[in-house]
Amino acid sequence: MKRSKVAYVMNGFPRLSETFIANEIHQLERLGLEMRLYSVKDEREPVVHPVVGAIRAPLTYLPEATSLSATTLRQWLRDNLGTFWAAHAEVARRRPLAWLATLGAAFGLAWKHRSREAGAPFALKKVFIKEFLQAGWIAQAVLRAGDVSHLHGHFCHGVATITWFASRLSGLPFSFTAHAKDIYQTELNPGRLLERKLGAARFVATCTCANAEVLRARHPRPDDVHAIYHGLDTDWFSPRVRLAREEAPLLLAVGRLVEKKGFDRLVDACALLRRRGVSFRCVIVGEEGSAGPALRAQIAGLGLAECVQLHAAVPQDRLREVYRGASVFALPCRVMEDGDRDGFPNVLAEAMAMGVPVVSTPISGIPEMIDDGVHGMLVDGSPESLAAAIELLLTEPQLHARLAGAARERICERFDSRQTTAALRDLFLRQLRASEQPPAAASSREATT
Repeated sequence: MKRSKVAYVMNGFPRLSETFIANEIHQLERLGLEMRLYSVKDEREPVVHPVVGAIRAPLTYLPEATSLSATTLRQWLRDNLGTFWAAHAEVARRRPLAWLATLGAAFGLAWKHRSREAGAPFALKKVFIKEFLQAGWIAQAVLRAGDVSHLHGHFCHGVATITWFASRLSGLPFSFTAHAKDIYQTELNPGRLLERKLGAARFVATCTCANAEVLRARHPRPDDVHAIYHGLDTDWFSPRVRLAREEAPLLLAVGRLVEKKGFDRLVDACALLRRRGVSFRCVIVGEEGSAGPALRAQIAGLGLAECVQLHAAVPQDRLREVYRGASVFALPCRVMEDGDRDGFPNVLAEAMAMGVPVVSTPISGIPEMIDDGVHGMLVDGSPESLAAAIELLLTEPQLHARLAGAARERICERFDSRQTTAALRDLFLRQLRASEQPPAAASSREATT
């Protein structure tokens, strides 16, 4: 059987908050790439984006593993080892030296990054053992399938570790895509773990040039890091003539209700706009998150319940209609103290493609999307600067029209998924051609990592 497929490994699929992954898979298939999909967690949500139904690749969920956080490693193994043992036994029979080497690597990492706190001076870092067991299940699956020649993980912490272990176990090469917090939160890749994965991977993709610079500085082969924007379907996300409405203009924000999105600053800006007598209504659309309760309390405390609303996440076909009714889109992202941040906020690109003027902050990859005053407005994120920019866009029709047109033009020129995904497809095709050699040879670089 010819090995011609790429196996995508994800932590959970499909997820409303990670529609960019589903869009990427669909576009890769449209470009002719054959795939298999593996999801570590089965967290299927009641609301699913329509693009998921268009994906042809078979999706397989790994067996459920219990949480590590509230138990000892011994108890966790007692509860979960039976679930994964058959897969590991098969891989060990087929590739005994690789299995032993990978087992040693997993326990080596668990020991190296063990707890040194008082009372638990030799507590192993349990997550590496869990990831090794999950990797064995994936290795068995791709070896049995016989048609996979390359593995690819999304996000460079846990899933990339699983994919790396599965690569070592199966003898198939791997790559991964890095996004945002997985790069910048150091506890997700303790010590030099990220450098080891970078060195072992055939290539690394990331969604912004800012991310690429950080990763290249840590990579032994900087040219193997590729900045590839997520991209979007600019035919599907297209503006239409807005009819005049009697109601107040819509100020829209979209994103999970988490602190890094900066929605608390947007609510404060709304309070300033109302004091100035600006007519507007604000809707924040997104999945519930850790900041949800505080946002509701803030809205109530400022007396904004009549003009600021939180709305549950919706699939993209419904979200597109919401964009079409928006006058201004705002996303005042911030960098958190622990390094967490957005990399390439896809909702900004979607709003811009829909011809909605945007207001955001100059962090991560956002300035790669927006030149301040040309394709949108970038502010420092304070409520005062947000309110000033939003008021300008709501009260200056010529500025509104100019930025709306330039925003759409920028997305069509630089972020159309037919262009961005083709670059990723080409990287995979290069690996598929290289994998025509015996599979074991594909992992030869592991000897040095």
